[in-house]
Amino acid sequence: MRAAGGKWVGRRWGSVGQVDPAPSSKQLLRWSQALAGIARTGLGFTESLYEQERFEEILRVAADIQVTADGGDAAGMDVDGQVEEWLGAVGHGVPGYVTPKVAVGAAVGNDKGEILLVQRADSGVWLYPTGWADIGYSAAEVVVKEVEEETGIEVEVVRLIAVLDGLRVGISRIPLYSLVFQCRAVGGELKAHPLECADVGWFGPDSLPAPMAGLERWGNQIFAALRGDPVEVLYDPVRSPTWRGDPDKV
Repeated sequence: MRAAGGKWVGRRWGSVGQVDPAPSSKQLLRWSQALAGIARTGLGFTESLYEQERFEEILRVAADIQVTADGGDAAGMDVDGQVEEWLGAVGHGVPGYVTPKVAVGAAVGNDKGEILLVQRADSGVWLYPTGWADIGYSAAEVVVKEVEEETGIEVEVVRLIAVLDGLRVGISRIPLYSLVFQCRAVGGELKAHPLECADVGWFGPDSLPAPMAGLERWGNQIFAALRGDPVEVLYDPVRSPTWRGDPDKV
């Protein structure tokens, strides 16, 4: 329940009488996407009209949460529109089981110790080259293809260095797992993709552009890998309680 002053009061993860700050927009978005995934998967498997109605109601609650996280319908999607979009993507049976999408990322280094970054045309934020995992390609093959398409640089893949939850890192507004590969530049010339990238360039660790997406989560790992340091694959730690724990306080 809510108390005067905008604080959440009551039982939270086993505590009684604890006063906690209102959930962040990042938490609200995660809860919304989790509810929507459960409901869409349920719709994909049930034949019961009663259950279909209940799952659709859950979708509406999830849409309410998401619109609240966006500060109203500032993102251009109201509750009805979000529900319709989710319903339009419902499959049947196993194809309808909702899972995170898969994306790949490329941590590309050069002989100067610089990293290859692109500025996304849609958001203006800077990040290493990324792209959706296309069917028919291995993850490493998609990396090579995406880097050349987005930046004009030809690369070879060195190793997998991270598996990240896009919602937790803050690089995505939809559920996705990002497979990040260390790559080495072997040719090509810088040329930003005319639709996907506003800019592209090489940057040293002390001259990074702004704004950057998720740097605090992947920066140390990627620059250590580009220096040639022995690094283990980075992944998101398990929260406590699992799933319910604060992803920013693991």
